[in-house]
Amino acid sequence: MTRAADPKSATALAAKPIAAGATGAGKPGATAIPPDDLIRLIELRHPNPHGILGAHPRRRGGVVVRAFRPGAESVAVIVDGDGETARLMRMIDAAGLFEVLIADRREVFPYRLRVTYPGRAAVTIYDPYAFLPTVGDLDLHLWNEGRHERIYEKLGAHPLAMVGVAGVAFAVWAPNARGVSVIGEFNEWDGRVHAMRMLGSSGVWEIFIPELAVGALYKYEVRARDGGLVLKADPFANAAQIAPQTASIIDRSTYRFEDAAWMETRGQRETARSPLSIYEVHLGSWRRVAAEDHRSLSYRELAPILADYVCDMGFTHVEMLPVMEHPFEGSWGYQVTGYFAPNARWGTPDEFRYLVDHLHQRGIGVILDWVPAHFPTDQFALGRFDGTALYEHLDARKGFHPDWDTYIFNYGRNEVRNFLIASALYWLSEFHADGLRVDAVASMLYLDYARRAGEWIPNQYGERENLEAVEFIKALNRVAYANHPGIMMIAEESTSWPAVSRPIYLGGLGFGLKWDMGWMHDTLNYFSRDPIHRRFHHRDVTFGFLYAWTENFVLPLSHDEVVHGKGAMLSRMPGDRWQQFANLRALYGYMWARPGKKMIFMGGEFGQWREWNHDESLDWHLLQYDEHRALQTLVRELNRVYLAEPALWQADSDTAGFRFLDADNADDNVIAFMRIAPQSGRRIICVCNFSPVVREGYRVGVPVGGVYREILNTDAAAFGGSDVGNAGAIAAEATPYHGLDYSIAMILPPLGVIWLEVPRL
Repeated sequence: MTRAADPKSATALAAKPIAAGATGAGKPGATAIPPDDLIRLIELRHPNPHGILGAHPRRRGGVVVRAFRPGAESVAVIVDGDGETARLMRMIDAAGLFEVLIADRREVFPYRLRVTYPGRAAVTIYDPYAFLPTVGDLDLHLWNEGRHERIYEKLGAHPLAMVGVAGVAFAVWAPNARGVSVIGEFNEWDGRVHAMRMLGSSGVWEIFIPELAVGALYKYEVRARDGGLVLKADPFANAAQIAPQTASIIDRSTYRFEDAAWMETRGQRETARSPLSIYEVHLGSWRRVAAEDHRSLSYRELAPILADYVCDMGFTHVEMLPVMEHPFEGSWGYQVTGYFAPNARWGTPDEFRYLVDHLHQRGIGVILDWVPAHFPTDQFALGRFDGTALYEHLDARKGFHPDWDTYIFNYGRNEVRNFLIASALYWLSEFHADGLRVDAVASMLYLDYARRAGEWIPNQYGERENLEAVEFIKALNRVAYANHPGIMMIAEESTSWPAVSRPIYLGGLGFGLKWDMGWMHDTLNYFSRDPIHRRFHHRDVTFGFLYAWTENFVLPLSHDEVVHGKGAMLSRMPGDRWQQFANLRALYGYMWARPGKKMIFMGGEFGQWREWNHDESLDWHLLQYDEHRALQTLVRELNRVYLAEPALWQADSDTAGFRFLDADNADDNVIAFMRIAPQSGRRIICVCNFSPVVREGYRVGVPVGGVYREILNTDAAAFGGSDVGNAGAIAAEATPYHGLDYSIAMILPPLGVIWLEVPRL
């Protein structure tokens, strides 16, 4: 990790073909190598260099050992058991090919090479070409069929021991390459030293490099069929350099999780019938160290601070914007180049494990944003990986996203589907993530997404649905839930595609939850308007109830709603300063009572005024002001009451858990509804006044007589409100209203929401 991967000189040398036979490869007594094989070996385009290099028994006796060591002055073989006696090899090609016949051996034997370069001391090494493949036939078969759920344990770079020799096994999929080499600090970025072999017709290239240490930098030097040469980061790398440097890093986890209690109970969780209040976080900008040039906190630094805050605020889960490796910070992580590597800017993979583990031990779940819809075109990454459109479609009408300038995955290719599914399972398995929020699902489902007529290719039926993506999504969800009971697969899907969060066996896509983007846009459109005009847009707060039970919804107020000129949540509210806070309190009070799981983006809980900036910390200094602390207090109380009241979450996806009491009072900007816990019969009434007018004697129908206790009022003084209310309780009257036998006459606070407990009889 001491210097960047910049192997320009080595690449230039490796790209030049060198004439074979310069020192007598064909002379009497030398082992015959077919001329074509020799040329391909030297030009680094031989599919099986192990077939020439290494130790090979001869039919007429003896074992031939060959080594390709460009630039070496001499190479000798040290046979294990012979002490340090070295058998000098002779150069049989000026490119650096050496050979020796060990006449007294008839079978392959353990040995080492002693290599001397001009002006340097001799070094003794194990020969990489003396080892058997590290990827088995079954692994290759399952990979090519797209069914290897733990392929990340085989492809990539893995420290292990072969016949007692420690080293690193490398494997990479590049089926259309003419040759692939591993390059790194350990070979001075010289692609001639560690050329890989292709395993059969699998398209997988492999090599075991002995005595290589964890932490070493590496890349793949890929020779395309058109003669071009590209340097690629490892698609399966577990760690990477901090951008803008782009080399992969050999990594081995030594972390031991201590969250067994959390993981055991997670498997028993039924998300649809459980409380879920999510705090969405961008780790790099949640909180920064002002005294140290405003640097981001590391994973380890974040762990106790974030856990303390989330526990204090009462959120059940943290959702993290993508932590997967990405080169451009301004993408917020949504242009991923490392699908198996946490962002190195904030620490090592094991330090990220520590963060997740710590949150679990504090009772906080972890959801990760994950991006299988597209990937960036950076030359070092997945794009045109082996000189061809490998992970993506070649035709830009299917393989390029015009809005984001990114490539689109080819979901019809077995290995690509396997790559993505294995990535999802990796984060769930290796980092104990409790769920994945799958980004940009709509862009995957539709072939014409963000395209004009003539810019897309219909499916086999002449329609716009991406059938290959649909099958991939179903396979992803099927495998994720089968391997990890209790996790959440959450779709960010912005269209009316049916049954996104319904089981596959019922014709659905198999997600557990779906973001309700329609509710988000309608609600923010309504609340951003001056109350005097809201009567004309009452539908914005009632329409969502027409489809609220068609999916298992999350109600998201996400990062996308506080960027690109939209303004922060608080600054989007109309009116004077007091009304802006009151409107936001009312929005949160309504949202927490409405059917659907909850999610807000960081900063919204205390009323950040300015848009989110990924390069800067949240404005925590605002908490010195009473009104911001009061808003934060409200969100804390909303979570507390929400978690304690099964009526607010037990039947989010069931019409039995909801009843409208007053849906049509557009003139007064009022709605009222009741939430119900079917199992216990517990009931909560929510009455919302979205106008700045105090309404005296407002009548609402209720199901039974008795005293209705006020359990939350967003206009309470403790939350920064005017403290208008009903003295904590209201007695029901035997006056039928709203189709019910009883009713209550309430005082509705301005821009306020009240929750009432229905008395038990």
